[in-house]
Amino acid sequence: MTTDMTNRQITIPYLLKIGEGKIDKVGKYLFDKGMGRIALYWGEGMQKLLGARLHAGLAAHNINVVHEEAVGTVDIDAVTHAAFALGSLNAVVGIGGGKTLDFAKFAAHILKLPFFSIPTAISHDGFSSPSASLTVAGTRKSVKAGSPYGVVIDLDVIKNSPDVFLYSGVGDMMSKTTALLDWRTARDKGLARFVDLAAVLAYNSLDIMFLKHSLDIRQASFQRSLASSLTMSGLAMEIAGSSRPASGSEHLISHALDEVAKTPRMHGIQVGVATYLCALLQNNSHSEDIRIVYEETGFAQHLRDNPLCMDDFTRALAVAPSIKHNFYTVLSEEDSRARALEYLQTDGFLQGMVR
Repeated sequence: MTTDMTNRQITIPYLLKIGEGKIDKVGKYLFDKGMGRIALYWGEGMQKLLGARLHAGLAAHNINVVHEEAVGTVDIDAVTHAAFALGSLNAVVGIGGGKTLDFAKFAAHILKLPFFSIPTAISHDGFSSPSASLTVAGTRKSVKAGSPYGVVIDLDVIKNSPDVFLYSGVGDMMSKTTALLDWRTARDKGLARFVDLAAVLAYNSLDIMFLKHSLDIRQASFQRSLASSLTMSGLAMEIAGSSRPASGSEHLISHALDEVAKTPRMHGIQVGVATYLCALLQNNSHSEDIRIVYEETGFAQHLRDNPLCMDDFTRALAVAPSIKHNFYTVLSEEDSRARALEYLQTDGFLQGMVR
């Protein structure tokens, strides 16, 4: 579904289903939308785990799977070749983690087909975002791909994901606190176009996640809220026409870690740690809220048990400001790196996560 906003069309999910047993109903959702011919892309191990359930629902509604395969690459040339090799379709369905969904999302974008996103973990907001992370000429880049037509999240699947995936989702969700302040500051300096609705939606996504229940990541209510919040984050990016509502200085540090770290960690884990540091650099009023959320969810304890490497982190700080050109964040300030290094030596909470 599209809406014209300030002379630009935005695409929002036409179908959004979050709850238990949703994998069994994918066939019905496709049938209801008149999409009887699909390409189906699986994440590693997901076909064995969920294939029988999904196919039973598809068969019950006479959905024809024209093409089906497990995703092994996110090279943009491979995705493009695979897309143009497909026959006549009504939709592309991806079920799995980030790489699988990025592959399927970009294939659908190339073919101008609806994309159904079925994440098997909620470790970041990529499943609902309007971009895909692909390898372009050997380098991982974010490529415009359009928002999903449908998002289906089966909480029976999510509850079986390892804790680290949920911690990653928490870290990526908390990054909105620093990304939004970077965006507002860039606007105030005349360096960025600001979209109020996108900012409000991003702020509200945080409210949904943290104001209604305990922060026990194993509670079904928390997992539902995290899934809803990350979905809203993707929509905020679509409305803004950029990643600004969800990605700022903290994401630049994570992207830099992907480049310089000996063994990069999960996206949301890196982003979450960087979020706390960048909140300190911004004098962000949510700094204490971030600490509380990290403690109560177990995110902080996970990092104490599995800290990021101090050498990798300090090298990433040197690289981060140059990751995106003409993209103002707190890291653009001349004294930001010196202040960041000081916090790494003096802030006890941060030191627990980076050693």
